[in-house]
Amino acid sequence: MIKPQFIFTKQQNSFSVYIENLEKLSVEQIQAIETFVSTRNGIFDFETYTFIIQKKLEFNEFISLIKHSSINAKCEEKIVLIKTDAKIEFGKYKGMSYNEIPDSYLLWLKANYRGKDRDTVDIELQTRSL
Repeated sequence: MIKPQFIFTKQQNSFSVYIENLEKLSVEQIQAIETFVSTRNGIFDFETYTFIIQKKLEFNEFISLIKHSSINAKCEEKIVLIKTDAKIEFGKYKGMSYNEIPDSYLLWLKANYRGKDRDTVDIELQTRSL
């Protein structure tokens, strides 16, 4: 059986995981990943093959969580060192840089925001592999 390949990216207040070989996994494996994500109040985005969980977590802690779950996966860490000066001019995170906002809010912006900073949102989504 093929092992899921997780690429872990640490964000400021959360983490995201890109599943490199999602299309090759069995239904049971995908269901186990969905259960893992939902029990941690995370979001699984099938369009981007990514899940996010709103918890500040280091890579070794993530590895430990995976080992204690029913998921047998190969994991690697992706380090992101991109800075942007663009700041959000509205809403809950007004005044914060786009690279500081939680993944869940960035995904909300992806689905709902069509303003002048849309390009910045798209760049941040790509940076985080969301």
